[in-house]
Amino acid sequence: MDLSTTYLGLNLKNPIVPSAGPLSTNIDNIKAMEDAGAGAIVLYSLFEEEIEHDALELNHYTLANTDSFPEAQSFFPVPYDIKIGGEDYLNHLRKAKESVNIPIIGSLNGKKLGGWVDYAKKIEQAGADALELNIYILSADHHKSCTTIENTYLDIVKSVLENVKIPVAVKLHPFFTSVSELVFKLDQTGVKGLVLFNRFYQPDIDLDKLEVIPNVLLSTPMDLRLPLRWTAILYGQVKADLAATSGIYSAEDALKLIMAGSKITQMLSCLLKNGIPHIAEVLKHMVQWMEEHEYESLNTMRGSMSYINIADPAQFERANYMKVLHSYK
Repeated sequence: MDLSTTYLGLNLKNPIVPSAGPLSTNIDNIKAMEDAGAGAIVLYSLFEEEIEHDALELNHYTLANTDSFPEAQSFFPVPYDIKIGGEDYLNHLRKAKESVNIPIIGSLNGKKLGGWVDYAKKIEQAGADALELNIYILSADHHKSCTTIENTYLDIVKSVLENVKIPVAVKLHPFFTSVSELVFKLDQTGVKGLVLFNRFYQPDIDLDKLEVIPNVLLSTPMDLRLPLRWTAILYGQVKADLAATSGIYSAEDALKLIMAGSKITQMLSCLLKNGIPHIAEVLKHMVQWMEEHEYESLNTMRGSMSYINIADPAQFERANYMKVLHSYK
């Protein structure tokens, strides 16, 4: 049974790829994911804000009082470069590459255009096989138009592509006025992959302390429906490889997304809940299902249930809206 696939020009033994998250902060976990059968691994994200924070902390405690004595020659603080940070991440990436034989995909969450480019180049130099741009832009400013925000995405991607040679994927969220239009514009930049979808942080309120608090909620199998729908709609419309993430827990989930048109399926929540060995269970059941239904490879099923290949593509749009609403009893 052939579970092999290609993604971003990389040859993978199967489409199960642990997505960016806390599991990959540990080299032993990375080895365990390879042993369980993962086709590739997306490393946890490098956040430019964390590097800035660390650099500012270092500056405060080592340089802030340099000239705070009577004999000080100057009251100008010693200049520093926040871009010196990120070495822990880069060293971890190098160790990950040395520890396993499967592709390691770096993940970057920048803040400024220059930061995106600088750290993308460093991740490439550290040996990453590919790079996933985890672009997280949520604007609360009503003066900033949707076009402005979307152009920011395009500017980031174009700048990174101009400065690195490794393949680049963009991890998107679904909250755009027109997902299809933005995806088409991103595809025209030459980006090699599109990851559907990023799950934004959603704050909560503590009613006792009357504070806004962070509250991480893991995805559930119901979250699968959103990437499933858009993967099916976009398949065959863009050159970039499609990757699906959110709500992928089982072999059936992965198979559905491949039939919708995905090249790989990224999973994390199910591994946090069920452990890294769950990868092997998913792969085993994928093989069993394919044998029972006489599929020899993933290529023979990919896109078979996509928008362009089913008899009634309107099922992925609004056509069944009223029917579904009235179907619940």
